[in-house]
Amino acid sequence: MGQKLLIVDDESHIRMLIEQTLEDLEDEGVELLFAENGAQALEIIQQEEPNLVFLDVMMPKMNGMEVCQKVKKELNLSHVYIILLTAKGQEVDRQKGLEMGADRYMTKPFDPDEMLSVAEEVLKV
Repeated sequence: MGQKLLIVDDESHIRMLIEQTLEDLEDEGVELLFAENGAQALEIIQQEEPNLVFLDVMMPKMNGMEVCQKVKKELNLSHVYIILLTAKGQEVDRQKGLEMGADRYMTKPFDPDEMLSVAEEVLKV
């Protein structure tokens, strides 16, 4: 069964940027999924159980922290690896994100090489 990676950001240009960064993974059989808000992300996570989620923190309808908390604490999908994306790593956010169950934190603007290598590491491709 192929791996799935979900990209969640309310800004379409950032989704596209991440997609371009990670599109080589598709050659490794990784399916890229997209969501533009937290509510949609939660729905996709429940249906698809992606292996890895790049999750923006600041979003309408439900922010990344809330999505993370629901996935990890309420749905018990602990095998879904969540990386929170936040502008400028405010330490408070970082701490809060980890408390909500995030596996990792990356700050925007992100380094594409770092993002790809983290994805490869998590997905073991």
